[in-house]
Amino acid sequence: MEFASICLLWLIAVAVYDFRERRVPNWLVLAGIVFALAAQALSSNPFGSSWQSSFWGGTIGFGFLMFFYVTGLMGAGDVKFTGALGLWVGFSALVPIWIIASLMAGAHSVLWLALKHWPFFPRLALVLAGPSRASEPNALPRRVRIIPYAAYLALAAAAWMVWGRQS
Repeated sequence: MEFASICLLWLIAVAVYDFRERRVPNWLVLAGIVFALAAQALSSNPFGSSWQSSFWGGTIGFGFLMFFYVTGLMGAGDVKFTGALGLWVGFSALVPIWIIASLMAGAHSVLWLALKHWPFFPRLALVLAGPSRASEPNALPRRVRIIPYAAYLALAAAAWMVWGRQS
């Protein structure tokens, strides 16, 4: 199977899961890591990144976002996913993907705040806020994650696969 298709399916799965649950499970991150390393080993990386670029993309992606996790601003799944994504895309493509995803996440938060304060479309505000864990019987209290950052990274990476390599 072509690794570009595998990568695209992985990105879609991460985006859907993060939009719906506001988390990225470890099995999905691990699958991305395994397939990224296999693509590199077989010289079939769809982004054309070298071993060095993939290593630095994964390392810097994980390491940089670790600061946001430690300060409580980001979930661990977002950090781990960024490390796996860096293995796929390499460092040079990770920077514009980060910028695009951050702009989308910023737009998400601005729209959510606006709808929260001026409830013209209250259902849209609820969709942007994500699933409610209050109704779950044994749910542990945890910080509410409004922005599905891994989903925006996945969407930006999918767009980069299509349009970023053409320039």
